[in-house]
Amino acid sequence: MQGWMEKNEPQPSISPAVSGNTAPRFDMDSVFYVPEDTRIGTWLFTLVAVDDDGDSLTYNLYGGEAYYFSVNSSSGNVTLKQTLDREKTQTIQVDAGVKDEYNVEVTLKLTIIVEDRNDNKPIFENEPYFTDVPENTMIGSSIYTVSAKDADSGSSGRVYYSVEEVMPNDAQNHDLFYILYNGTVVLNGSLSYNNKSTFYRIKILAQDGGGWLDGEFIYQNNTAFLSVTVIDVADLDPQFLGEPYIGSVPEHCPLGTPVLTVFAMDSDKAVNDVIYYSIANATGLFAIGNTTGLITVSGDLDREGVPGEQVQLQVVAREKNLNIYHQVAQVSTTVTIQVTDINDHAPEFYSCVYPACNFTGPPESNFSGQIEEHASARTPVAGLDIVAYDPDKGSNGTFQLSLQGQDAAAFSVSPQLIVNSGTVQVLVRDSSLVDYEKTTTMTVEIVANDTGRTTDCCSSATVTILLLDINDHRPEFNQSDYKLYVLEKCPPGTIVSSGITATDPDSGTFGEISYELLPPSIQSVFTVNATTGEILVVNGSELDWGVRPIYYATLQAKDGGGLTGSTQLEITVVDINNNAPVVIGSYNVFVTEGKDIVHVQIQAMDQDDPQTNNSRLQFEIMPGPFSSNFTIDPDTGELTSTGPLDREAIPTELQGKVVVTVLVHDLGIPQLNTTVNVTITVEDINDNAPKFNQSFYNFSVQEGQPGIPVGNVEATDADQTEINYRISFRIASSTGSSNFLINSKSLGPGWYQGTLRLDPDIALDYDRPQQKFFNLTVQAENSDFGETVGIATTLVRVNVLDVNDESPTIVPSPLSDIEVLENITQHTLVTTLQASDLDTNHSLVFQELAVACFNKSASAGHVCQNWFRLEPNGSLFVNSSEIDYEACDLVEIILRVKDEFTEVGDPYSRNETLRIKIIDVNDNAPEFLPIEETFVIIPEVSLVDFQVAVVKARDADSGVNSVITFAISRVVFILENGLQLVLENLFKVVTTAEKDIYTGSIQVASNLDSSLKGQYQVTVEARDGGIPQLNSSTSLDIFTVDQSYRVKLQFDTSLQAVQANTAKIKADLTLATQATVHVATIKSVEDSSGSKSHSRAQGKTVMEAYFVYSNGTALMGDLVRTLIQGNSEALSRLLALGLTIVGPVPVTTPNKEKELFIITTAGLVVAMLLIFIVMILILVSVRKSYRRKLKAMKALNVASKFPENAVQQGPAIPGTNIYSTERANPVLGFSLDHTLDLGFEDKSSSEVASLNSLDENTVDTPESGLAAPALKQDGTEARCQTSIWEEPLKAALENRYHNKVEDKPEQLQHPEAGTSFAFDNPSLDTTDL
Repeated sequence: MQGWMEKNEPQPSISPAVSGNTAPRFDMDSVFYVPEDTRIGTWLFTLVAVDDDGDSLTYNLYGGEAYYFSVNSSSGNVTLKQTLDREKTQTIQVDAGVKDEYNVEVTLKLTIIVEDRNDNKPIFENEPYFTDVPENTMIGSSIYTVSAKDADSGSSGRVYYSVEEVMPNDAQNHDLFYILYNGTVVLNGSLSYNNKSTFYRIKILAQDGGGWLDGEFIYQNNTAFLSVTVIDVADLDPQFLGEPYIGSVPEHCPLGTPVLTVFAMDSDKAVNDVIYYSIANATGLFAIGNTTGLITVSGDLDREGVPGEQVQLQVVAREKNLNIYHQVAQVSTTVTIQVTDINDHAPEFYSCVYPACNFTGPPESNFSGQIEEHASARTPVAGLDIVAYDPDKGSNGTFQLSLQGQDAAAFSVSPQLIVNSGTVQVLVRDSSLVDYEKTTTMTVEIVANDTGRTTDCCSSATVTILLLDINDHRPEFNQSDYKLYVLEKCPPGTIVSSGITATDPDSGTFGEISYELLPPSIQSVFTVNATTGEILVVNGSELDWGVRPIYYATLQAKDGGGLTGSTQLEITVVDINNNAPVVIGSYNVFVTEGKDIVHVQIQAMDQDDPQTNNSRLQFEIMPGPFSSNFTIDPDTGELTSTGPLDREAIPTELQGKVVVTVLVHDLGIPQLNTTVNVTITVEDINDNAPKFNQSFYNFSVQEGQPGIPVGNVEATDADQTEINYRISFRIASSTGSSNFLINSKSLGPGWYQGTLRLDPDIALDYDRPQQKFFNLTVQAENSDFGETVGIATTLVRVNVLDVNDESPTIVPSPLSDIEVLENITQHTLVTTLQASDLDTNHSLVFQELAVACFNKSASAGHVCQNWFRLEPNGSLFVNSSEIDYEACDLVEIILRVKDEFTEVGDPYSRNETLRIKIIDVNDNAPEFLPIEETFVIIPEVSLVDFQVAVVKARDADSGVNSVITFAISRVVFILENGLQLVLENLFKVVTTAEKDIYTGSIQVASNLDSSLKGQYQVTVEARDGGIPQLNSSTSLDIFTVDQSYRVKLQFDTSLQAVQANTAKIKADLTLATQATVHVATIKSVEDSSGSKSHSRAQGKTVMEAYFVYSNGTALMGDLVRTLIQGNSEALSRLLALGLTIVGPVPVTTPNKEKELFIITTAGLVVAMLLIFIVMILILVSVRKSYRRKLKAMKALNVASKFPENAVQQGPAIPGTNIYSTERANPVLGFSLDHTLDLGFEDKSSSEVASLNSLDENTVDTPESGLAAPALKQDGTEARCQTSIWEEPLKAALENRYHNKVEDKPEQLQHPEAGTSFAFDNPSLDTTDL
């Protein structure tokens, strides 16, 4: 072969030769085949010419399409110069020229056929694809059809579809759709607008049938997306929200009172139909809004008339429109409404004894009783029978009892709380108030309140209580002791006290009181009026505060009954004011400015009675320039400043001294006083805090510049001395404050500047911290010897200005692996890589550095170099249609990112590796492994499940795409004469796997015909598990070994012995013949020969077996015998085991055609015979009645000749009843010999049931002139001969007088042969004809 492919013989054109020299001629084919994917510069073929003279030759190509090729003029090698495209140009014709140095050029027209290669992928038509699918679409429905075309030819142009991905991509949606071979997308699962996704995006793969390209068998594919929008339909009932519904409403409420609102909504979210409400069990008490769901009262509610005090409504929510099934979409719920009681009865009082009370009568409002005065607490008032009753229920029937009225404080009511009914008692609460002396009659009002209100709330009943008087009081003073005052030196008769009297509430003489002053010694100074109790001075000269300031006496009161009462008197002699106050000491105080509060205690005394106003002192500040800054306690004399004093507010000439004058006076009459000066010296302190000129400062600074100034702040201090107005600045601790320093500088008295700058050791980084600015709190403080006394603060915001100094990073790091199908469409976006840069102003560009290819963890060279294209924006596209999992399953792309705006630092990120895993698709059909062995089957010994052949296959794909299952697609038996029989269900195949090799075990599935000679041709198909499923097939030849190869081995041992030694026998036979031994049967000799003589077969056994080599060759009996005789070792052991004879087994070969002819003929004969029998039976049934009548007439004719006195004998009379004497046939009046067989008894199986002449019990007999049936005599068969015989009935009648006859009918001699025979059942004679 001198080119790619050379198909035809050359047809050169030869020009006339130059004289003396022969022109060259082409010696080559003129047609060449060139694949369209041939690379430029590839050698295609060689122009070959011969020259008889041996001249050097020059080659060239001509024609309009010669530009595709380049030819070496000396060697004739033709290479490709321009790329080929079969879709544009399928055939190229050029002229090849050759010439030597002497002759004109010889040409040859060449045809180059461009062979198709799989260089085009399927292209989807009419994209994009969108469709709407109702959610109730049936499973198996077609929802859309896509179409893709491939420009290639053959299998490369055939398009197969598959669903690659369904988004949302989860396990539930993976098999929701599938696609048919014609591109029709079919729904494979149920949809739900509410419970599942409302939108699906189906990724559809279109792949061609594969073809060669660049030396590799590849598949081209493309993808398209079908967007499926699920349309909601009205298929769900509405549903109530907020269940359960429970409400309450008071009884007798106004009509239209709202109770509660039910709410239902359409479960079909996108339909959202209008909901109408109704009450299914309407009672007229409630109504519901048709569209609002508001339940209101529509009838008068009476709690006592409602069973269980509650109403249950069945509320139905119905959608306005019918659902998709043309049914009403509705749902119901139970609403429970409790009818509550209202307080419509007030408590009432009844005069009765509980519980024997009848509350149907009118209530009482007035009651009366009596009690002794001063009765003990909780003593009930006697004579009261009061019962309170309220017919309401629960809290409305529960009421509180209380008392009111002028005497309510003296009594209490019990109980204070009654539920519905109870006995009411009035008890003494305060016995002291139950006093006859105060009143003889007391009245209280019992109030029953069941509402809790204070007005319009209650029922009441008046109780009048009559008090019974007792002598129970003694005179009593209002106080147990009295303090009295009297001025010293007062005149006699001065009244000390006139209001001290005793009282006695008792009446009569028990209420008359007289007074006496005790002890008697006091009576020299004071006395008492016995009637009025007035205290008087007897001798005022003795009253001297300085001698005896206090007198003690007892004032006693006695009533007419002798009961006494007393009170203690303390009579104080009151001093008079005769001494002025005196101030103790002088007062000079030192305080600190703005810090201390002045506290000065003024001390003074008075010589008068300290218990009187004469010695009681009062303090006050005299008016002055600083009096407003101080206050003084008028009673204690404590002088206090109103606040800290300010040194700067005091005139300089006073040198900080403040003088306050305090006036001290007593409260006597007349009032006496004195004054005192308090001097306060105020010491100066630093009491003024600094103040910033601004409350907020805003500065900016670039990142990365340590120690640079940020800005200045200023503050002032109002203090006048340097030590007090000196200011220092500091930065309060906060986030980022440690990055800054501040220095103070004086600008004048009390005026300072703070310079803020970065720490020299710190450079700000805009990209690292969370915030891009710092909020600083700057403090200004002044101190005295390190003690801080005032701080001012201001806010300073420092904005960090960004500088592009950060390297970009790829995220995430490391990059996550991605997966790409090997049949992915070129230019498909695989992923978009992400990168980040901390700088605010950046421009990131992705760069591809290197590509590495791997196949099963080993390097795959540069096969994947151009499979993918990385765009600057990080988008990774498929750049090739040559992606092949079998060539490379892992692509590693080393890449980085560059920041084009970088000002400082490295603009590149660190290198990252993107791992792209190539995912296998089902693009390789299973491949059968070569079969090197020969398969042989012995039908006779091949039972069901017996393995007869094995096939093996592998699939270059991976995963489920490589899983192979075997199946038998066709079985043909080829007879020896070449005829073929198509058979079914003879074999089955069992698939097993080991690593990536799948084995199919061909086994017997049903019994085989051992008589067939020839071979089975079994076609086995291997299918993979991919989508679309690919398959391949192979054909196996299984040769049969028929019964003609069965070998007989006879042993002189018993059957049991041969069976026990079968393994040894087979081993020795295999040793001798080197063939596999298949034992067909083992049986004794008599079973083999069929003889019934047991003596000849005693102890002999036959084993029949097949001897087959692995190549299918079977041995005949003679060859087996020769091989056994040729192996002395095996022969000796076999002889020892009893082997005597080795030979073939006779086999009768059936002739199928002859058997078929015999069967057909036999079937026809049987059919004719059946038809004949049916016709005979019909004739017999018609003639039976006639024959019976004929027999009777003949018997009558003969019987008429007998005498009338004949005696009947014997029971066996044909044609009559069973007995001859009883019930005998009246036709026969004579006797017959019962031993004579007249031939009327039919021995056939069909007519032995009865002997009655009326029974149809006879069968047809041979006609006259034919041979009668032969009888068996003495165990031998009589020949059936033709004879002249006499009618049996007639013979019987003629011999009626014979006394003895033979047991059998009369034997007649044949006139010729002399053979005797007897009739068994002749029933007719010639007259029957």
